[in-house]
Amino acid sequence: MKEKLQEIKDLYPFEPKALTVDGDYKLSYVDEGQGQIMLMVHGNPTWSFFYRDLIKEFSQTHRTIALDNIGCGMSDKPQQYEYTLENHISNLEKLVLELDLKDITLCVHDWGGAIGTGMATRHPDRIKRMVVFNTAAFRSHNIPKRIALCRIPFFGKVAVRAFNAFAGSATFMTTVQPLSDEIKHGFLLPYNNWENRIATHEFVLDIPLAESHRSYQTLLAVENGLDKLKELPMTIIWGKHDWCFDMTFLAQWKEFFPKAEVNEMDAGHYLIEDKPKEIIQIIKDFINKK
Repeated sequence: MKEKLQEIKDLYPFEPKALTVDGDYKLSYVDEGQGQIMLMVHGNPTWSFFYRDLIKEFSQTHRTIALDNIGCGMSDKPQQYEYTLENHISNLEKLVLELDLKDITLCVHDWGGAIGTGMATRHPDRIKRMVVFNTAAFRSHNIPKRIALCRIPFFGKVAVRAFNAFAGSATFMTTVQPLSDEIKHGFLLPYNNWENRIATHEFVLDIPLAESHRSYQTLLAVENGLDKLKELPMTIIWGKHDWCFDMTFLAQWKEFFPKAEVNEMDAGHYLIEDKPKEIIQIIKDFINKK
C-alpha cells in the first residue's frame, strides 16, 4: 500500500513510520519536524491525509504526529480484528507511551474526538491543549439517516465495502467547495477494495446508540472523564454546514467546556479542505497565547 503514496506525493510528501500494536498489526503514523508535540487523530472515512496541510505548516515549528487508525490509511487492515472504540483508544495510547509524548497539543476530528479524548482522559498530564474540529466525545442519539442506512445488515456492508458508498460519497458531501480530483483520489487511495474498506464499515457499526452496544461503556467512560480536561486551553473550530456533526454537537461541546474558544466557519465536515488558511491562523494564534 505504501508504494501507492507516490501517486499523491505532491499532496502528501511524508514517509510514514510504523508501530506494532496488539495482534502484531502495524499502526502507521507520520512524524515530522521537531519541538513541542502536535498530535492529530482522524475519523471515518479519512486518514492522516486529512491533516496534510496542518502537518506541512506546523512541522516547521513543532513535532507533528498524525496516525492512521488500524484499518485506515497506511495502517494494516486485518479482517478478523475487533474494530472497537476501546481498541482504537488503546492503540493511540500505546503510540503516545511508546514515543513518550508530553505537552501535547491534541487535534481531533470525527471519530478522532472519542479516540483522542479517550486517550487524553487516561493521561491528562500529557495534554497541554486541545484543538477540536467537528466531532463528539460523548453519547448521542443523533445519527443521520444516510449513516443509519450503512448500519442495515447486509445492505450496509455491501454498500460500504463493495461500492465504497461511505468514503466515496464523503468526497462530495463533506465540503462547501468541491474537492479536486487529486484530493478525492488522496482520500480514497487506501480504500480501493472490499478488504481495505473494512474499517470504514466497522466504524459505522461501532456507533453506540444503546446501552447494550459493545462500545457504549467505553464512550460513557470517555464522557465521564471529560471533567479531567475542563481546565485545558481549548479551541473549537466548527464547520457550520456539517450534516453529520451538526450544531447540536457544538452546543454539547460548549456545555462540557464553557471556557473554550469557539470559531464557527462557513465550512462542511471536512472543514480543513474548505478553510485551510483560516484554520491554520486560528491554531497559530491559539498555541502562541501565553
